[in-house]
Formats: sequence, C-alpha cells, structure tokens
Amino acid sequence: MSRLLKLGIPKGSLEQATVDLFRKAGWDIRIASRNYFPAIDDDEISCSLIRSQEMSKYVERGTIDVGIAGRDWVVENDSDVEIISDLVYSKVSRRPARWVLVVTNDSPVRKLEDLGGKTISTELVGFTRRYFADRGIDVNVEFSWGATEAKVVEGLCDAIVEVTETGSTIRANNLRIVETLMESTPVILANRQSWQDPWKRCKIEQLHTLLEAALRAEKMVGLKMNVPHDRVEDIIRILPSLNRPTVANLYRSEWVSVETVLHEKEVRCIIPELVRLGAQGVIEYPLTKII
Repeated sequence: MSRLLKLGIPKGSLEQATVDLFRKAGWDIRIASRNYFPAIDDDEISCSLIRSQEMSKYVERGTIDVGIAGRDWVVENDSDVEIISDLVYSKVSRRPARWVLVVTNDSPVRKLEDLGGKTISTELVGFTRRYFADRGIDVNVEFSWGATEAKVVEGLCDAIVEVTETGSTIRANNLRIVETLMESTPVILANRQSWQDPWKRCKIEQLHTLLEAALRAEKMVGLKMNVPHDRVEDIIRILPSLNRPTVANLYRSEWVSVETVLHEKEVRCIIPELVRLGAQGVIEYPLTKII
C-alpha cells in the first residue's frame, strides 16, 4: 500500500530559502507560478504552499503532516503540535527574529508596567495579550494589518510589538525598543498523530536528518593535501577539524594524505601557512551535508 506524507512549504520570506535547503538535502522542489502545490521528486511526499502564519493551524488539524514555519506563529496560534527541531537558515539570517516592544523616542514608557491601560498595535495579537496578562498588566491590543511602525509614529497607538533582527529599521524611524518579548527561528513541526504513525515518523525523521545535515554543511568546506611524513605534526597542530584530521599513508611514499573539514573563512588564512610548512597538492572542495 502506497503511503503519502503531506508537507507544508512556507510561502513568503522563507519560501526560496526552504526550497534551496531541500535541494541541498536531496529533494528537488519546483514551484510553478500561481500554483499552490509544488512538485517534488519523491513519490512519498506531496507539497502545499502555506503562509507561515497559518502553518501550525493546518498541521494541528492534520491537513498537513509536517511543515516549516516560524516558531513565533506556532506560539501566536497556541497550536498543539510536535516541534521536531529549530532550523537556522543562513540564507535568511543566522540571527533569531526578535519580537520587541517599541515606542517613540520621546515616549514616557520605560518598562512594561508603564503601558497599563494603553493601546498596543501588532500582528501578534494572541501572544501579546497573553504576555501582558501573565504579568498582570491590563492593555488594549489591536491587530495591525501592516505599516505597524507608522502607527506608533502617528500616535494611533501607544506602543507596537514588531519583529526585527538588527533593530536598524526601528532606530531609523526614531523609535526605541523597550524590551524583547520573544525570539523566534524557523521550526519543523508535525501533527501529533502523524508523529505517532511509524511510517510517517520515519519519513519525517528522514527529512529532519538530511535538512540538518545540509544546514551544518553551509559555509563548511573540505581540505585535502599531501604532506611530508616529517611535517605531519606541524601541519596537524594548526589544522582545524570537526574531530581530528584524517591521515593516510601514500602508497610506497614518505608522504601522507591529510584531510579535514573547516569553515570556509579559515581557508584563506590557513592555506598559505600549510604551504609554508611543506604541504603540496592542496585541494579545497564544497560540502553538501555533514551528519
């Protein structure tokens, strides 16, 4: 009997980065214009394009078995789903997204308690209401359809809860961060019944393992070289590696082959030093997965 895993791909800011990550992990996903059901080269998976804001709701219902979405929207929807793993996308950012409480520079608000009885505008209404209620602070939280920063600048609200990474846009609009309320990264989330199904769980774990392996390989390269036997210790002493470098004798030779894995930024500094120490035939090669 054929089985099928229903996979949700986040539409929007994470869309292309997710497709690229799946390609590195071994799956080719093709998204056609105006089509919400991407093709994938795996007969055991069907794909749907779903906005990150709604992903956890469909996963909770079982309409989707597994999906990728921002943790912030899982929290916002208060969804009962299985969080399998965080995915930190380097193509999007290595920084978590931060949801911050923001006011104008001249606002008298200095701490959360100063907002008692005031109005806050945000897309993250449910989370914001719960956050302040848990602290016993009575606030009015309004949903913002966009241009949230402009609302506090124009005096349409007393504060906003907005997402940022560096805070540069907030500062550019003469606004001030009072406090960070939540940090968020993309996550793999699964329907709880799907997670308990042996076949689906195995397929989800396959996805998880290879996606994580592709992420670990980003910005990492392999380095291979030939080294005179009497210089091996000098080379090993300066050579980064995941665990220890691999050293293998060359056939009928006083030379050995040394191989290691390191961050691509380290290569530009270390290759000249390796050559100075006697390494020859140095080869740098890209990596697609590290497990």
